[in-house]
Amino acid sequence: MKIVVETTVSAPIEKVWHIYNTPEHIVKWNAASDDWHTTSSTVDLRVGGNFSSRMEAKDGSFGFDFAGTYTRIIENELIAYAFGDRTAQVHFAKVTDGTKVTVEFESEETHSIEQQQQGWQAILDNFKRYTEK
Repeated sequence: MKIVVETTVSAPIEKVWHIYNTPEHIVKWNAASDDWHTTSSTVDLRVGGNFSSRMEAKDGSFGFDFAGTYTRIIENELIAYAFGDRTAQVHFAKVTDGTKVTVEFESEETHSIEQQQQGWQAILDNFKRYTEK
């Protein structure tokens, strides 16, 4: 099942694209809650290039690598990637009050659809707050 989350960031599309795809920024916004953080990030933003973000609970109790391979890139418009046996697309669009970011991803079986949507939306909301600072 496809899940969609979105936000509108009050910033030019070039800035939004840059912050979304730069490891030094990713480690500052990529978390679904205050008790999690991203400790490292790598990005090779090209078709066939890989990305990885190490996500960990701040108390050290759990962590995982969110990693995949880029399958399609259109600068300032689209990032498509595969992660495991799932795929996702991130769309960037200029709108009157900034840049609309829409993330569409395939659900997984472990967590409920609602949990997945809330988690990915929380990360996108953190991205918005960080980018608008």
